[in-house]
Amino acid sequence: MVTVSDTKVTWLTQDAYDRLKQELDHYIELRPVIAAKINDSREEGDLKENGGYHAAREEQGQHEARIRHLQELLRSAKVGEPPANDGSAGPGKVLTVRYDGDDEDENFLLATREEGTEGDLDVYSPESPLGKALLGAKEGETREYELPNGSIQKVTLVKAVPYTGK
Repeated sequence: MVTVSDTKVTWLTQDAYDRLKQELDHYIELRPVIAAKINDSREEGDLKENGGYHAAREEQGQHEARIRHLQELLRSAKVGEPPANDGSAGPGKVLTVRYDGDDEDENFLLATREEGTEGDLDVYSPESPLGKALLGAKEGETREYELPNGSIQKVTLVKAVPYTGK
């Protein structure tokens, strides 16, 4: 069996790790509650026309999927250690970029969507087309990536600094 984290490490702040761990614990605590809902609904009779039973099964499936995702994410997480301040693009960095043809710079955090941020800093995944294009880029370097419409976009890394969580 191949798991997502065979090669992937997810960078998380301590706050994000704690928040996700708390969410995981909450879902694990809900397991018996959902199992009881399924049993109660099953006792109501005909399962084909039992909306409560099917809703509880659907809820259970969603919770179990989220539990697996969180367990995998937390297992492969690199927590708290900010990445090196070496001027290169990588997970856990706030990147300042300029798109070819634009006059203004854009700032965003290159990290998992689970990281979340306070304020107006967008989060782009290292797995996104833009994230993949910029990974490993040095300040001043221009890279290209394909847009959903098939055209090619050039982007220049202006600055890359470790995210401090502020």
